[in-house]
Amino acid sequence: MAELSYLSIKPLKESFILNRSASYYTSAYPKVDSWKLDGPAGGDCCSWDGVECNSNTGRVIGLDLSSSFLYGSIDYNSSLFRLHHLRRLNLSDNHFNGSQIPSAIGNLSGLFQLDLSHSVFSGQIPYEIVQLSKLEILDLSGNDNLQLRNPSLKSLAERLVNLKYLDLDGVNASLLVPQSLANLSSLTYLSLRFCELHGEFPNEVFKLPNLQILHASFNTFLTGRLPKFYKNSSLEELRLASTGFSGELPESIGNLKSLSFLDVSNCSFSGKIPTSLANLTQLTYLSLAKNEFSSNTLSWVAKLSRLTVLNVGSTNSYGDILPSLKNLTRLTYLKLCENHFCSQIPSWLGNLTGLTTLHLGANQFWGLVPESIFTLIKLENLDLAFNLLTGTYKLESFLNLKNLKWLQLSGNKFSLVTTDVMNATVPKLTILTLGSCNLFEFPHFLSGQDELELLDLYGNKIQGFIPKWIWGLSAQTLQVLSLTGNLLTGFPRPAVVPPWTNLRMLDLSFNKLQGSLPIPPASIYQYSVSDNLLEGEISSRICNLPSIAVLDVSNNNFSGTLPPCLRNLSKSLVQLNLQNNSFRGSISRVCERGSQLREIDLSQNQFYGDIRRSLVNCNMLEHLNLGNNQIEDTFPSWLGRLPELKVVILRHNGFHGAIGKPKSNEFPKLRIFDLSFNKFEGGLPSHHFQSWKAMEVVDLAKLYYLETRLDFRARGTTWEHSFPYSMTMTKAGVITKYEKIQDFLVAIDLSSNRFEGEIPEDIQILKAIQFLNLSNNLLSGPIPSSLANLTQLEALDLSQNQLSGEIPQELTQLNFLGFFNVSGNQLKGPIPQGKQFDTFENNSFEGNQELCGKPLSKKCYPEGPSPPSASLSQRDEGGDSWFEFGWKAILLGFGSGVVNGLVLGYLFNPIKHKWFVKCFGRMLQNRRGRRN
Repeated sequence: MAELSYLSIKPLKESFILNRSASYYTSAYPKVDSWKLDGPAGGDCCSWDGVECNSNTGRVIGLDLSSSFLYGSIDYNSSLFRLHHLRRLNLSDNHFNGSQIPSAIGNLSGLFQLDLSHSVFSGQIPYEIVQLSKLEILDLSGNDNLQLRNPSLKSLAERLVNLKYLDLDGVNASLLVPQSLANLSSLTYLSLRFCELHGEFPNEVFKLPNLQILHASFNTFLTGRLPKFYKNSSLEELRLASTGFSGELPESIGNLKSLSFLDVSNCSFSGKIPTSLANLTQLTYLSLAKNEFSSNTLSWVAKLSRLTVLNVGSTNSYGDILPSLKNLTRLTYLKLCENHFCSQIPSWLGNLTGLTTLHLGANQFWGLVPESIFTLIKLENLDLAFNLLTGTYKLESFLNLKNLKWLQLSGNKFSLVTTDVMNATVPKLTILTLGSCNLFEFPHFLSGQDELELLDLYGNKIQGFIPKWIWGLSAQTLQVLSLTGNLLTGFPRPAVVPPWTNLRMLDLSFNKLQGSLPIPPASIYQYSVSDNLLEGEISSRICNLPSIAVLDVSNNNFSGTLPPCLRNLSKSLVQLNLQNNSFRGSISRVCERGSQLREIDLSQNQFYGDIRRSLVNCNMLEHLNLGNNQIEDTFPSWLGRLPELKVVILRHNGFHGAIGKPKSNEFPKLRIFDLSFNKFEGGLPSHHFQSWKAMEVVDLAKLYYLETRLDFRARGTTWEHSFPYSMTMTKAGVITKYEKIQDFLVAIDLSSNRFEGEIPEDIQILKAIQFLNLSNNLLSGPIPSSLANLTQLEALDLSQNQLSGEIPQELTQLNFLGFFNVSGNQLKGPIPQGKQFDTFENNSFEGNQELCGKPLSKKCYPEGPSPPSASLSQRDEGGDSWFEFGWKAILLGFGSGVVNGLVLGYLFNPIKHKWFVKCFGRMLQNRRGRRN
């Protein structure tokens, strides 16, 4: 034994604290506890556990202290860095308490292997690591707070040219993937998951001659396309899930004959799924889920007999479930959800006896649930939700699957019958959705469930009081509870304070609940009791909810003033909806500094007074609705300094005075501006038009909605959810409720005020406007022909003003114009003819004594023929457009996410909101760090 090695090893043992919680793996044990420091020479360190010596020189060449309960930090002067002959160093699965990797690591220049994974290092990776030029294995994964900036990934690739194994999972690189990675010709394993990479992934990396494993998943901004693959490729695993990879899967992917694991889920791949995938006969794991593939069948799957995991959810697949799938007898995991399968569920699924996960939700399966499903005794996750299944079933039939953890049956056409099942025989569920299953009572077995994380009973016929035992259900685990859309009338007497310690979302909306507002537990994140019969004042105890982000008490009978402490919640609140109650008083300060509020809806109440800069700290605010109150104030121009504001609705109040010139570039993101039914006067706010940049252009390429997207963590799970904004405004002369607002909707409503003067020519700047309502004012002068430049215009209302002159012929160029009203003015001359103008009726023009021409009976030229009248079909066609879907009741679409999880989807219909667990989404387990 070399004396230097012993002198270096001895103090190393004494430098660490041993803590059993410092290591995660079940095989962990304190290796250094066995090191003996007694004896004449202090013991032979080469015989110690985890120490490897050169048999000739006795020098320490390997040190494996992985999973050894080590806790603390490694100092720059640690004796570890005097082991100059060290070739292998493994300190993985310990807890170095967020300390940095010492720069002295560069002293170990002989290292071939360095493994510091999952050991709670943080900060910048030292530049000296690139001095370890002999490194073949480098694993820094699982350290959430490590950063790779200087050196960069480019530096590593250029200096560590002997690398065979590189794992940086979870290391924050925040940079482009360098082309130099393609020069690491010895590389067999490359993993860059969760690295916040961006830019385009180099195609040449896929072609590295020895590369067997390539992981780049969960880099949202990383783009790329798959290359043409050749038959000599050695790739065995390819994981690109949740990245921006796009284009088609190449037919040459069938050349990867060694491939056993392929995951390209939640990307942007398109085109046909190549049938050459059938050549990949070594595949055991295949996930193509959540892409943009064109319609296809699954006939190519038949030959993949080794598959244990098949996920083709949301791949635009259709037809029957092919009988060829019955040959995949090794399957343990099968997801076909969110597709267009239209058939009965085949009984042969019961032959896949190894299945632990079966997801068939969100398709068009019809008929009865086959009895064979109930023989799959290994099932842990069963999803049949949102299909067309019929029949009547005993809930007990499903609960006889003793290993079941997830059960999703919501949204079918069948009925469930509850029975008094003995609790001892019922599996412990974590996810249960029984929405719209024609239940008339709470299932009795629930009272014995103590591991539920999500329970959804929406849209049933459960009536009466909520039983007291519900409030104690799964007290330590429940995170989401939805009872929305039932016939519930009240709460236990006396009132019970729910003991839930992890409840994040509670939805009691669309019931018949009476009494005062129940206060949820302090852990709550989203709370909705909208559309009930609750009354009285909101208790100040609502302010004891430190994490609440969404509070919706709209459409009840609440009254009184708002608790002043609401403003203290603005640092956690994201959405506040108090619409359609009887709240009164002035709107005091709503936002504190650091406010997170993005939507405030106080409409249809009895608020009065002024708003006194009450929202000046709401810097994140996107949607503001103060409509239908009794507020008396001048125009709050300071709102224009809120940088994210997109929707401003002040309709039906007592706002008054002129709208002055802007002091700076205000309202840069404004898309909807409604000041109707107030007492504003002076000229139209044309000086503001130059600042309203979001009204100048519109992107119709994709359908987006104005909404808040939120996520939160609870018990190792990340839940993601979206909350759409809603509003009421006048569309084409009709008061219309928008349950969702398209991101491209641009509307200005200044009607029913006292604006005067001419319509400014500058309004043509706002080229994205679809609705423009200036009616019932004191506007005068001509209708500007420049309105013809508003090519997206669908509704134009200039009625009940003092406009004069002729209607510009140029307005016939407005191809989307479905509503036009200039009645009650002083216009004259001929009404323009042709295109959309042939569809407008008399009431669009009445009250203008000197107007003539169709559709009016007054002819402009006595001898001239009248243009033919428009047919009814023409009028119908003219009134419809690509925008019509915007104001009808729309169901929210499915959200995006990763394949190994779930998300809560939020559907709207005119009767109820519905929670359900979706096929895809974002339930990310504690993926990188197991510790803080």
